[in-house]
Amino acid sequence: MKPPGENIADAIHAATARGKPALIAFLTAGFPTKPAFQDALAQAAEVADVIEVGVPFSDPMADGLTIQHSSRIALEQGTTLEWTLSAIAAGRPTRSAPVLLMSYLNPLLSFGTAQLAVNARQAGVSGFIIPDLPFEECAELRQGFDAEGLALVQMVTPVTPQPRLALLARESRGFIYAVTMTGTTGHAVSAGSELLDYLRRIREVAALPVCAGFGIRSAAQVAALSGHVDGCIVGSALVEVLGHGQDVAAFLRGLRE
Repeated sequence: MKPPGENIADAIHAATARGKPALIAFLTAGFPTKPAFQDALAQAAEVADVIEVGVPFSDPMADGLTIQHSSRIALEQGTTLEWTLSAIAAGRPTRSAPVLLMSYLNPLLSFGTAQLAVNARQAGVSGFIIPDLPFEECAELRQGFDAEGLALVQMVTPVTPQPRLALLARESRGFIYAVTMTGTTGHAVSAGSELLDYLRRIREVAALPVCAGFGIRSAAQVAALSGHVDGCIVGSALVEVLGHGQDVAAFLRGLRE
C-alpha cells in the first residue's frame, strides 16, 4: 500500500494534468462551529484536490486577523487536536482528497510526539505543515512521520537564501510550500515579476510540486499563477466564506473559472 504522504503529490499532479493548478483548501478546525466545520470539510473535499486543516492555537504567528479570529472562536468552543483528528476520521469514508494538518508546534508537543504520527495516520491524515518548526529541529517529529508514511511539508519564503531554498526543496515531502510574501496571511498577492522570479527559482531546484500560499483570494490570481506553480493554497478567503455562512464548494468552484 502506498504511504499516505505520497497521495498529496499524486493529487496535485492529477490536477495539473487537467491543465490547471491544484486547489488546496484551508479550513480552521472547529470554525465557525464544530458541526459547521465538519460540513465544510465534506463540501471542500468535493472540489479541492488537497485539504489543509488548521489546528487552532492561541498565538498563530504566521496568520493574519482572519485566521487568528477563527482560531480564537474554535478554541472558545473547546476545539483541540484530539477533537480535530476525530472529526477528520469521521469524514474519511466519503472523502478522497488527502488531508494535511497545519499546526504550530505547541499543540503537537502537548498531544505527545510518541503517539502523534500513529494517531494522525489512523485518522486519515497524510501529512503536516508546522510553520514554527525549523528544519534543523524537526528530526524527532520527522522520524515518527516517516515511520507512518506521513509527509512533512517544508515552507520557503521570498527571503530564503538560495542554498537554503535548495535544501528545503530537497528535504520537503508532499509538496513545497512557497509563501508568496513576507508577513502574515490575509493580504492579497500580485503575480508580479518578483514573485514569478521567486517561484522560478524554487522550481529550478524542486523535484516535488510547488504550491503557493498567502494572499490567494480569486480566480484571477489562480489563473495568473497557472504555469508558475503546481497548486494554490486558499486560506483566509475561504475562512471568510465559511464565517459568513456562504457556500464553500461554490466558492472553490469559482476559483477554477
